[in-house]
Amino acid sequence: MAALAALALSGNAAAQSEIAPSTQSTSTAPQSGLGIGVGVFQSPYLGDDNKTRALPLLHYENTWLRVAGTGADLKLGQWPVGSSSSIALTGRLKYEGIGYKADDAPILAGMDERKGGFWAGGTATWTTPLVRATAEWTADASGHSKGQKAMLQLDRRFSVGPLGITPRVQAQWLDKKYVDYYFGVKASEAQPNRPQYTGKAATALELGLRLDYPLQPKQTIFLDISSTQLPDEIKRSPIVGRSSLSRATIGYLYRF
Repeated sequence: MAALAALALSGNAAAQSEIAPSTQSTSTAPQSGLGIGVGVFQSPYLGDDNKTRALPLLHYENTWLRVAGTGADLKLGQWPVGSSSSIALTGRLKYEGIGYKADDAPILAGMDERKGGFWAGGTATWTTPLVRATAEWTADASGHSKGQKAMLQLDRRFSVGPLGITPRVQAQWLDKKYVDYYFGVKASEAQPNRPQYTGKAATALELGLRLDYPLQPKQTIFLDISSTQLPDEIKRSPIVGRSSLSRATIGYLYRF
């Protein structure tokens, strides 16, 4: 089954969320799918309204390549560990639309634009009968923030009849350059109500739940909800107006 994967800290990033299989595929036959999703999410920036986005969903997978939403994975290999576990490695390229323009909220007036872009790196996934653990490292390939991120996620899919239930917990480390670019205030941008702020490395925690249900053998609907607790290094920024971010996405996918 395919469903919405967790991304990170901003509403714009949530709007660019990826669609990814809930299990590592072992099929050598190409698989593809098309669909649509609608997401509602909160922005971290003070005075910025909640956002609603409609997202086209694209999924394609073969022996070496997985394309899901705005990301693509190159499968580097999968190896058994014992009788019922395995480790898989991938190279990853994805686009994230995090960032803002000065007219997005009054607190951002006069600020330079912060741009999203492409992130490149890799993942290691350890799949066991009890839990799936995924570690990811990516760096800003577009060069806007020049930052790096690292993520560790634990999830497991349970079946209740045809309904799939996948709870997850995620910790994401953001380096100083990332936090400073998206949540910092430069000296040239400082005002009486917006003092200069220099970001520091931080770790954000997320809890999420994904539900998927097959309408037909090739048709699936899904719901993904999550809440991310922002770390102090981000909450202290004068342009941030929330301590946590919530989002929800509902979607439909047809697999050919």
